[in-house]
Amino acid sequence: MFRVLLFFILISPLAALSQQPAFNVIGFYTGINDRAHVSYVQEANRWLAETAAKHNFHYDATNDWRNMNPQFLSRYQVVLFLDTRPDSADQRKAFEQYMENGGAWIGFHFSAFALTPSGYPQNWDWYHERFLGAGQYKGNTWRPTSAVLKVENRPHPVTQHLPDTFRSAPNEWYSWQHDLRDSAHIRILLSIDKSSFPLGTGPKQWEIWHSGYYPVVWTNTRYRMLYVNMGHNDIDYEGKTNRELSLTFANVLQQRMVPDALLWLGKK
Repeated sequence: MFRVLLFFILISPLAALSQQPAFNVIGFYTGINDRAHVSYVQEANRWLAETAAKHNFHYDATNDWRNMNPQFLSRYQVVLFLDTRPDSADQRKAFEQYMENGGAWIGFHFSAFALTPSGYPQNWDWYHERFLGAGQYKGNTWRPTSAVLKVENRPHPVTQHLPDTFRSAPNEWYSWQHDLRDSAHIRILLSIDKSSFPLGTGPKQWEIWHSGYYPVVWTNTRYRMLYVNMGHNDIDYEGKTNRELSLTFANVLQQRMVPDALLWLGKK
């Protein structure tokens, strides 16, 4: 009896340790503008909570950007921007310090958007020029459309479980002011394959891409970061029902890529 009791005394702390999350992730979001982005935020928060349980990390989410401060960020190994970005000077400074000191980040779709003049102007040079490297938003496809994506960088932890090409979930695809291929620090991991063209259905002609080079996922070697230009679900605007016509994480390969990215960034 004593030996059995001693075994459980010794093994219990080990079992408790093995159940501790390997790292903590915090998702920041606004979740107000554009039904497609709201749909994505709601989907991502559900999916990330489920994924965290499967992959032994902890996931929290907040729409209070005042939490973008050093004390709060110190609890987390990875920060996500699900839709927007911080706007106050103090919040931006806190995020810059977090990243400059070795923090990790993944940004989705609209988190990189900046256009002057607009409600989201390019007024944060560190973020758009040095960190993301893309500069301002230049244009987009419409309607949300599936694309064939091509892996540009192997081997890499983010692309390790992806085939050379694959078809994505429907998305609104962005183009950028700067050609990321010109940056010594940017590593493009996924781009739109030429077999996708024409991409988009309009009705405006500039919303249909017929050629060109369009990065979709990239990292900056100065930082522990990843930008993913996915996060715009298809919505029934025309029928005025606002019904969801697609979900980003219904795509099996995107389900695999994001956990691989989180495990890469979360485990130093």
